[in-house]
Amino acid sequence: MQSNLGYALSLSAAASLATVLGSVLAMVAKKPGPKLMAFALGFSAGVMMFVSFAEMLASSIHDVGFLLAVICFFGGTVLMFAIDLAVPHLFVSEQADKWVKDGAAACFDAPAGQDSGRGHGRRRRHQHGLPGASRHSLMRAGLLIALGIGIHNLPEGMATFAGAIKDRGLGLAIASAIALHNIPEGLAVSLPVFCATGSKRRAIWLASLSGGAELLGALLAAAVLMPFLTPTVLALTLAAVAGLMVFISFDELIPGSYAYGFDHLSVIGITSGMALMALSIWLLR
Repeated sequence: MQSNLGYALSLSAAASLATVLGSVLAMVAKKPGPKLMAFALGFSAGVMMFVSFAEMLASSIHDVGFLLAVICFFGGTVLMFAIDLAVPHLFVSEQADKWVKDGAAACFDAPAGQDSGRGHGRRRRHQHGLPGASRHSLMRAGLLIALGIGIHNLPEGMATFAGAIKDRGLGLAIASAIALHNIPEGLAVSLPVFCATGSKRRAIWLASLSGGAELLGALLAAAVLMPFLTPTVLALTLAAVAGLMVFISFDELIPGSYAYGFDHLSVIGITSGMALMALSIWLLR
């Protein structure tokens, strides 16, 4: 298990960089594709739920028994629920209709001839293209979404770390699912901030900060677990992290997927994520 330490931290770092990638894509493509985001968020939820039940919880039950594993699983869901209640934040699903369809459109759909300026001219265009109240609302939305993503990225980093310590293939599967939904999350953070301030640098920086919580979670897990890591401790951790991931799927990813209004694509995404995860597990055995 000790030999997987560097690999586990590298996977967590790679997953966190996907948030930065999403913010960069937002600056290039400008408008997120709602169909793609609906499918991607559903796909990530399917992967995370399947791997939580079929691998992480199942492995924990095998190692420490049904009752103890299930207690840790629900302990993980309760912990994530308590954090959600304690810290004010927003999710992609709570802002999809408010700014992706309205605020972002007003920001980017400027009349012809106004898009040729650069630097401060472009910044003035974006800021003056929206009323002051709208800019304030978008900035607040970006900050609260960044906080919400950071809150969830901490346990996701722990999940990647614990999974990779247990098995490299399991860690890769978890990191891939997390990276996939980190891309639209980077979009969700950077777009309202860019529209409010006109600053690409500030938008990307804030998205990077929220994504960095992923690596921080892995580092915290390493600091706490590695000094006394045993098969039993790892099994209990996997069960608790599975509970965290299932909560995140039901609380953020699935509602976020359905918020874009393409229900069938959401279902296809969830099912496809489960099917791909099942195939991956089968091939790795």
